Amino acid sequence: MAVMKFGGTSVGTARAMQQAIAIVAEKRKSGVPLVVLSACSGITNKLIQIAEAAGAGRLEEALLKAAEVRKHHIDLVAELVSSQELRQELAGKIDVYVTHLEMLAKGIEIVGELTERSMDSFCSCGELLSTTVFAAAMKEQGHQCQWLDVRQVMITDDRFGFARPIEEICEANTAGIIRPLLDSGVIVVTQGYIGSNTAGKTTTLGRGGSDLSAALLGAWLHDDSIEIWTDVDGVMTCDPRMVPEARSIRVMTFSEAAELAYLGAKVLHPDTIAPAVKKNIPVYVLNSWHPDAKGTLITDDPELLSGMSYDGLVKSIAVKKGQAIVNVRSNRMFGRHGFMSELFDVFERFSVSVEMISTSEVSVSLTIEDSSASEPLIQALSALGEVEIEHNVATVSVVGDNLRLSKGVAGRIFSSLHNVNLRMISQGASEINVGFVVEEHDVTAAVSALHSEFFSGQEGSAIFEKPAGR
Repeated sequence: MAVMKFGGTSVGTARAMQQAIAIVAEKRKSGVPLVVLSACSGITNKLIQIAEAAGAGRLEEALLKAAEVRKHHIDLVAELVSSQELRQELAGKIDVYVTHLEMLAKGIEIVGELTERSMDSFCSCGELLSTTVFAAAMKEQGHQCQWLDVRQVMITDDRFGFARPIEEICEANTAGIIRPLLDSGVIVVTQGYIGSNTAGKTTTLGRGGSDLSAALLGAWLHDDSIEIWTDVDGVMTCDPRMVPEARSIRVMTFSEAAELAYLGAKVLHPDTIAPAVKKNIPVYVLNSWHPDAKGTLITDDPELLSGMSYDGLVKSIAVKKGQAIVNVRSNRMFGRHGFMSELFDVFERFSVSVEMISTSEVSVSLTIEDSSASEPLIQALSALGEVEIEHNVATVSVVGDNLRLSKGVAGRIFSSLHNVNLRMISQGASEINVGFVVEEHDVTAAVSALHSEFFSGQEGSAIFEKPAGR
């Protein structure tokens, strides 16, 4: 049995949704899947825009965007559903959700305050709408299928906007509500990303929460696999928009995938890995537009890894743009304990996450999101020493198991970058990541040079595959 999660681009249009239905139907031949959907691509952003417009008093703008949400899903129904009676029924259901959106917008505009709780109510509508249309289309095409409101199962804490499940309750609900349906042969279609607290108020798991939902449900069901269906051929050796020769990685370990996710790879949400690791459930990253492509298998299972031996050093190159380097220089650091604690207390006070760090006796260089480099933060850091900010930089990370223990790899990395100006180098405690910082305009050159150094001549390797359609 498998959990199949389809991202926004895999259900964003009628053609994409029909393709996803065909993939689910094929999977049904070998078992009964649980299907978890994101909102249609672009809809969550539109829902946020509706909420923000209402909060800023721009009610007319909010209502116009709500009408766009209604039209998008009505148009999906018109293309996917042939029965006039079912079309009318679905139009009524869509209207209920969008009318709720409009009422929320009017209420927020009157009150003049947009809370995290209200934002969750807005954002939840995307998944509720996409799953409603998808499940109805599946049923009309003759598949035994049932729509399920995941808020009956995914009970969370009260951290609106970034809620976390209460696992004991959720696991019991999964066993009592979802398992009997699957065991009876019914395909269950439900939502990712959303849940409800113990008082029944809608919550969300944060951006990328649909992947987390799928992984958690897979773990609670003790499934054989978790499939993440997206619009790329699995995890790539690097961003193919930068290097057209980028290849799909056939297999990688959980630690490699988690490291890539945290370092900027867009395929997986970082939290997705944790439930899979806990239950040792293999995760497949697949392309809904090329379902016959092998995609990427993420696992630590020795049997699944057998036959996929790899004698190279690097699996993938990750990039995170929109960063800034913060340099703090102070003679107070020299031979004195407690300075680093004071430094990181400042970042904690401003709720700023540090990405990379490099230190010497009298200076510290670290990277943060560029948008977090506010003037109040800089002023607070200035109390500790001389502060310099470098904007418009990007982190580039070379990832592979036991990378740090491989002789000569650092030399190969940095000799390949002889034409790129490195602003900072950081090698942390991780054995699988070597990172550095470059100016954003040098990112493509850096990644291209690294890809050529570590992946040229590996076209025949069993661990890499040329993406379908390229």
